[in-house]
Amino acid sequence: MADKYDVLGIGNAIVDVLTRADDEFLKGRGLAKGGMQLIDAVEAENLYAAMGPGIEISGGSAANTISGLASFGAETGFIGTVQSDQLGKVFRHDISALGVDYVTPARTEGDPTARCLILVTPDGERTMNTFLGASQTLGPGDVNEDDIAKADIVYLEGYLFDPAPAKEAFYKAARLTHKHGGRVALTLSDSFCVDRHREEFRVLVNDEVDILFANEAEIISLYEVSSFDEACEKVRRDCPLGVLTRSADGAVITSKDKISQVPAKHVEQVVDTTGAGDLFAAGFLYGLSRKLPWLDCARLGAMAAAEVISHMGARPETSLMDLAKSDRLV
Repeated sequence: MADKYDVLGIGNAIVDVLTRADDEFLKGRGLAKGGMQLIDAVEAENLYAAMGPGIEISGGSAANTISGLASFGAETGFIGTVQSDQLGKVFRHDISALGVDYVTPARTEGDPTARCLILVTPDGERTMNTFLGASQTLGPGDVNEDDIAKADIVYLEGYLFDPAPAKEAFYKAARLTHKHGGRVALTLSDSFCVDRHREEFRVLVNDEVDILFANEAEIISLYEVSSFDEACEKVRRDCPLGVLTRSADGAVITSKDKISQVPAKHVEQVVDTTGAGDLFAAGFLYGLSRKLPWLDCARLGAMAAAEVISHMGARPETSLMDLAKSDRLV
């Protein structure tokens, strides 16, 4: 185990199952294209049976970000819960093989390991159907002060905010992080997630968060405003650093003093947008861990996002450190 973590992630431990599908398949099953919906075990089994051949890999939003950081060469750890079943073993093997410290004990009772069934349409858009299973059993007891004390940044995944024990774990982690001089980062994860927890997220952002990651839809939803510019002004008031992504329009970085923009990195063909925001966060956080200027952090984020959307799956297929060196970003 590492003596120090550049970033310690806390989030859903999920195995992603990705397959290609057309718009007619989505319509036939009443699925909202580009969104994420929570499903139960029965729905998961039925949808899995109807899907075409897929790729299985350990996933989850925060876990994807931590894996991206590992590809940059950062020291990382992850807290998340799986069951002691086959998919739980897949998750543990995959993330540990990347060099991530993952020591959360597997559950031996209750729901099976979480899985996300991801349907990728020809335009690269992904529609996610998530059975949270064992991942939603995470609670304060899984947050160890010794692990938190080793982290410069603790990264929290908004998707995990649904269960009450997980909320307690978030607040415990945030307070311990600040106690030991670290910084708290939060990703809002999804606009539907924001809709469910808007007021609580606002309190968390205002009271505990040092770095907020969100896309355009999420930040507009958080503040219930009609424009992105209005949302930017509000996040400047509430959070020291806002990292707001806008897909092909790049990213906007907000602070108390100014608002800066960074363009997206060009991609010849978008194959699958799964993990784009997660990998942008990985690049940005890696830059922060090396004390780079914010705009350089955002360029690393754009590079990492461009890599992941150029192929199927939410994990980089090329060393992000090698790419960063070839682009002279580090």
